[in-house]
Amino acid sequence: MKPAKEQLGELLRGTEEVLLERDLEERLAAGRPLRIKAGFDPTAPDLHLGHTVLINKMRQFQAFGHEVIFLIGDFTGMIGDPTGKNATRPPLTPAEIAENARTYEAQIFKILDPELTRVEFNSRWMGPMSAADLIALAAKHTVARMLERDDFNRRYAEGRPIAIHEFLYPLVQGYDSVALQADVELGGTDQKFNLLVGRQLQQAWGQSPQVVMTVPLLEGLDGVQKMSKSLGNYVGINEPPAIMFGKLMSISDDLMWRYFELLSFRALADIEALKSGIAAGRNPMEVKFELAHELTVRFHGAEGAAAGRRDFDQRIRAGAMPEELECRVVECPGGEIGLAAALTAAGLTASNSEAFREIRQRAVRVDGERVEDARMMLKAGARHVLAVGKRRIIEVDLRPA
Repeated sequence: MKPAKEQLGELLRGTEEVLLERDLEERLAAGRPLRIKAGFDPTAPDLHLGHTVLINKMRQFQAFGHEVIFLIGDFTGMIGDPTGKNATRPPLTPAEIAENARTYEAQIFKILDPELTRVEFNSRWMGPMSAADLIALAAKHTVARMLERDDFNRRYAEGRPIAIHEFLYPLVQGYDSVALQADVELGGTDQKFNLLVGRQLQQAWGQSPQVVMTVPLLEGLDGVQKMSKSLGNYVGINEPPAIMFGKLMSISDDLMWRYFELLSFRALADIEALKSGIAAGRNPMEVKFELAHELTVRFHGAEGAAAGRRDFDQRIRAGAMPEELECRVVECPGGEIGLAAALTAAGLTASNSEAFREIRQRAVRVDGERVEDARMMLKAGARHVLAVGKRRIIEVDLRPA
């Protein structure tokens, strides 16, 4: 194994918090393979790039020779994770859970080494647990501690119902760490409370408490909300390569660096070099191509990435688009601007009324996609290729006013 300091430097990349970092360094220095746990509830059939932030961290541990456990929460999925919810979450049926779990196993091996990955289901130890066992588990925690959780506390204060079974979720997730004797548990920042319950329960069972590592929640394509299928701002890892490539090219220039940090396997020094290149005048779109290529290759191979790039070029460069587009800065009062106003500010139309007319006539494209909604808003911090007809095409850099 590599020296503990060297491992730690890479493992801390993109992490939000480590409790306790001192414990992690000591365990790495011991030289034995650590048991790394990360749990996923099979609440939907497809994973997206937001999920892979955690899986990428598992891959880093795996590369250093540690044992990685991909835990599918088929038992906890029947409870429903209450984290961040304002109301009781409806549980999934066993059939839904089984189907979603099957797809997870196929998808994670696009990142993890199947030969070095241990896949577990928490129904293996929770299913046989008796009612008396569950009561004994519940006795290890208090209602007061449960109400320290922000979402539970908020719902209680606002008089919204909290079902008793929701209190079981963090207890079962914590007991998973006992059953697996985890050295480290990974999770998103929203899972911190549950991960700390795991530490507490391990101590109650006489085990050394696990190190807790939280990773940031990846923002979706809108750059605001966390990536979520329900919000429509996601990039699914099973989506066709053309869709994946095109979605990645649509993110803002600022968000691009967040994706590089949390999703790319490039060294941090390489990413800093890309930033320096842009500062020296390189077109950010060229760098975004590199990000889209890397991620599309990961899930679809080199041929898939090449096909995604061809599709993007055909859509964006349809008509008489030149190889190097002129880029103009457009200011966005209040952080956004209407499409018609953007067309006029960029010099593609003489007035807003002309812009509205061109949109109604289906002559306007944004990033290669024809737009018919005259009320479409563009947000500051992004770049877009705007086209009116086949000859008026320009790249705009949208900036706050």
